[in-house]
Amino acid sequence: MYKIGVLAIQGAVSEHIACLKRLPNVEGLAVKTMTEIDQVDGLILPGGESTAMGKILGYYNMLEPLRDKIANGLPVWGTCAGLILLAKEITGQPVRYFSTMDITVRRNGYGSQLDSFEAAIVLPKVSHEPIPLVFIRAPYIEKVGASVKVLAEIKGRIVAATQKNMLVTSFHPELRNDLSFHRYFFEHFIQHRVGK
Repeated sequence: MYKIGVLAIQGAVSEHIACLKRLPNVEGLAVKTMTEIDQVDGLILPGGESTAMGKILGYYNMLEPLRDKIANGLPVWGTCAGLILLAKEITGQPVRYFSTMDITVRRNGYGSQLDSFEAAIVLPKVSHEPIPLVFIRAPYIEKVGASVKVLAEIKGRIVAATQKNMLVTSFHPELRNDLSFHRYFFEHFIQHRVGK
């Protein structure tokens, strides 16, 4: 059984865990401490509010040790706010968090809550069926480094990418009845790396 943690300090935690529980051979866990994170095979940084999440991580002295774990290969998937936490550059914001992924992101790139929208695309690497994408005050990726692979674009903007052990999405797969991205994260970032 593989254990995938969802960082449970703020954001869409229960929704991710509900998706993980539907995958075979996977246990989804809410994790709040480094001790708990040390027990998982991979970690999801959920959507929420990146500034609040960054402050909480800093207050509990988790930024540095978690950054080290990610830099040393812990499979991690950042959705929406989680994407911002992983980015090396945040447009218009000097404060950064883990700074482990070679991307530049724009917070609230699509506007306010009222500008939230949905789309559906086919990503052969992830699923051959259309995948529903939910964007809520979503960021998007403005620039990527040479080792970053773009996974998806919407309206000419990068909304999903990978680099080494890291996956990021601007959207919220956990808010729709579709397991494509959770399965992709498990199969491509955890299962073959951990090899249980």
